Amino acid sequence: MSAPRFVGRGRELAGLARALAAPPALVLIEGEAGIGKTRLLQEFLTARETRGRVLVASAPPVRRPYTLACVVDAVRQSTDGIAGLGLTGLAGALRPLFPEWVADLPSAPEPAEDALAGRHRLFRALAELIGRLEVDVLVVEDVHWADEATLEFLLFLAAARPARLSLVVSYRPEDVSPDSLLLRLSSRPPPGMTLLRLGVGPLDVAETAELVSSMLADGHVSSAFAALLHERTEGVPLAVEESVRLLHDRADLVRRGDEWVRHSLADIRVPPTVRDAVLERVRRLRPGVQAVLRAAAVLAEASEPAALLACAGLSADPERSDWAEALGSGLLAETAAGLVGYRHVLASRAVYESMPVSERRALHLRAGTALESSPQPPMARLAWQFREAGDTERWCRYAELAAEAALVAGDDLAAVTMLHDLLTTADLPPAKVLALMERLPLAPLTGADRIGQLVRVLRDAISSTALTPNEAARLRFQLGMLLDMAAEFGASRAELEAAIPHLRAGSPESARAMLLLGWARGAPWRRQVHLQWLHRAAQAIPLLPPAARPGATGSRATGLLLLGEEEGWAAAGEVPDDTDTRVQRRNVVLRDLNVGDLAVRWGRYVEARIRLDRAYELTGRHQYLRWRVGVAVTLAHLDWCVGNWSGLAERADALTQDESVLAMDRLESELVSGLLATAAGRDVDAALLRLLGEWRQRGATDCLMEPAAALARSWLANGRIDDALGVTEEPVAIVTHKEIWLWATDVVPARVDALVASGRLGEAAAVVGAFERGLRGRDMPAPAAGLALCRAILTQGDEAAERATNLFARAAEAWQALPRPYDALLARERQARCLLTAGRPDAGLALLGEVCRGLADLGASGDAERVARFMRDHGHTPPPTWRGGRRGYGDQLSPRELDVVRLVIAGRTSREIAALLHRSPKTVTTQINSAMRKFHVSSRTALAVSAIEAGVTADGSAE
Repeated sequence: MSAPRFVGRGRELAGLARALAAPPALVLIEGEAGIGKTRLLQEFLTARETRGRVLVASAPPVRRPYTLACVVDAVRQSTDGIAGLGLTGLAGALRPLFPEWVADLPSAPEPAEDALAGRHRLFRALAELIGRLEVDVLVVEDVHWADEATLEFLLFLAAARPARLSLVVSYRPEDVSPDSLLLRLSSRPPPGMTLLRLGVGPLDVAETAELVSSMLADGHVSSAFAALLHERTEGVPLAVEESVRLLHDRADLVRRGDEWVRHSLADIRVPPTVRDAVLERVRRLRPGVQAVLRAAAVLAEASEPAALLACAGLSADPERSDWAEALGSGLLAETAAGLVGYRHVLASRAVYESMPVSERRALHLRAGTALESSPQPPMARLAWQFREAGDTERWCRYAELAAEAALVAGDDLAAVTMLHDLLTTADLPPAKVLALMERLPLAPLTGADRIGQLVRVLRDAISSTALTPNEAARLRFQLGMLLDMAAEFGASRAELEAAIPHLRAGSPESARAMLLLGWARGAPWRRQVHLQWLHRAAQAIPLLPPAARPGATGSRATGLLLLGEEEGWAAAGEVPDDTDTRVQRRNVVLRDLNVGDLAVRWGRYVEARIRLDRAYELTGRHQYLRWRVGVAVTLAHLDWCVGNWSGLAERADALTQDESVLAMDRLESELVSGLLATAAGRDVDAALLRLLGEWRQRGATDCLMEPAAALARSWLANGRIDDALGVTEEPVAIVTHKEIWLWATDVVPARVDALVASGRLGEAAAVVGAFERGLRGRDMPAPAAGLALCRAILTQGDEAAERATNLFARAAEAWQALPRPYDALLARERQARCLLTAGRPDAGLALLGEVCRGLADLGASGDAERVARFMRDHGHTPPPTWRGGRRGYGDQLSPRELDVVRLVIAGRTSREIAALLHRSPKTVTTQINSAMRKFHVSSRTALAVSAIEAGVTADGSAE
């Protein structure tokens, strides 16, 4: 019985040759399991005429959450060392991935700004190393199993298009998840790369016969036998091979004359699956050979012979007959580096799944013990082996080491994956849960399900009697932080309040908990209670390490401003503007993001714009992508307020649909979309009601005010007075109870309007009186404009039209001074109607004409049509409105932005771009940010990839 010859793939070989003859090329090889993708690549590379270096990586079937695992292993196996390659200082980022080469690598660079920036730097360093190794073709097999970092690296390489490097990837389409990054690589390849999508299909009957013949000393195979075998195996080469081997082992094949046949075709039994064929073949082998095959299945990846033999429980003698027979079985293969593993993962899984759980656990324990003795122990692989062995202590040890290595490499996501699995799967003592939680980076932790799993683990640990009061409090603090991330503010505040008495005084945890309790969310407390927590936090801040104090001060400023306390502005000013270090930059970004958001609520729009623009520039420059999205959402809300509505709906919709946007930011972007839709006259009541429900459920009571006000205004315009009263009752009760009148800007005027419309003038007057007392002595421009509107509405209800006219004019002036032009125009509309009621039709209709034109110019087409209809009903022709807009480039790059993007693709920094184009760095940053918005991306790397996909190239050409 011979190994099968390579048959039936002439077309595929020729296609590969043509594509790789024109580098850079991107070749996508797709086909089902067992169809022969790996054999195709092996045969092509063996016969390749050009003898450039090829790097072959294979993603393992057992997913290891380790940064670029398969590519790193391939690089390691391709060279004995890197001395003399002339690597730049950038290669210092590779030290965590190649600890055995640290003596030849440059010094480690300064820590990256965040995980995404660190990963981008790592990609650049690895690409440089691959280039210096003079690799012409990078092959990555089975990328449907690849980790996220590997897929991102392939996207990075495709976008960068190194001059001579071609990429070849193979995968099973049926195993690619709908959200896999592989779909982006396969659906939109970069321009300028030779693209070949190669589908590998089954063999036909003639090819099946040829394959079988090659295994049987080139003897002729009967056409009836070949047809039946093809029917039973569907022409899948692996299934054909395993079936023939099994038939041969059974002695079911005989030679009749010059051809191979079955004794009786009528009762031929070809196994229906590869699994059955493999298992029957294995059962026919000697026990020692079976032990080697089971060990190889447990190790899962190609391994050193010594590790295989140790796992199998055999003597470390690769010359022994069991070993030789296992290699000759056709199930295993040896790599160029001397590693041995299964030729095909289907065979490996068949053997693995056939073993009893107890036997698998014992073999995993042997495998882990054998791998521990490696010169460079593979931490992530060891963690998995001991996980499956049920050895929690060693699983925990290696998972922690692997997570630490991932963090050093800038791959926070891999660290989170390992620690999350350990915390939610292993039966850990509460003290160990606490230790791991305090090492777990929370920033990359996403998904309500994953956070919920950790919440359950922490609650179980907290209920243990084995913890000291301090340990239980630290766990409660971690639980409170998780719940805050999930925007479950009520539950978060309850845990934090319970934790504080037992946290060490002056500890960062204690100060952070007090600050969050000072933020007026998630608890029904009055303003004074929140102020008390912020006062306690102020006393704790001086006890913190010096580097932690500015951040805590900025958080305290946010809490004060959310309560409407003037002191918050002074506290924000205490945070230094220095941005020399990473900690300083983060402090400035968070301060300006949060204070900028509060400045929008206060109506201090100039200050809001300054702070948010600065935060946006810093988050772009230093790749703080999560916060950058938050800044973008807040800027969208600011633009709604100040009437900068051109393109705003598209921006808000893009933010809403962006999967990276956190829950609270997504809800705010949905609110902006809803407010714009309401002004345009569209019915979005259901969407606004859903927003109210989500914010109420999360305890974000301060966020109820705007959607409730928008609904009330819409319903009052349609005569739904009771509905308007109902939707404003709870939000105004919250404002009144908590005594936080900053929140009253929009909702209290809507409540007063509904009360007046229902004839409940006494209640309306009481609400307005409380509003006046709440603002006394406070300089809050937006709430003050809301109060001016309340006074006008109340006076109109008293049927004092002339006086109401003047008060609506004052309210319009107050709104315009902010500026909030939409609210100013709505106040002017009510002023005009009061003029009509006061018997001054000419003045009233003239003012309505101005309002109609202003609303149309702003983009409030629904309101403009309402005013026009009112004017027509009063016998007056509304003014014509301009439905166009300022000429611009829309979603297309301007010529100046295009120049900048080309240099970004070329890898230039903002400072280098500024020098080359003779522009200021600030101008370049603004143009990069504008380009990012137009491409709906949030990083320079993503901008470069998206621009290349759109046809922009670094050399100035475009497709």
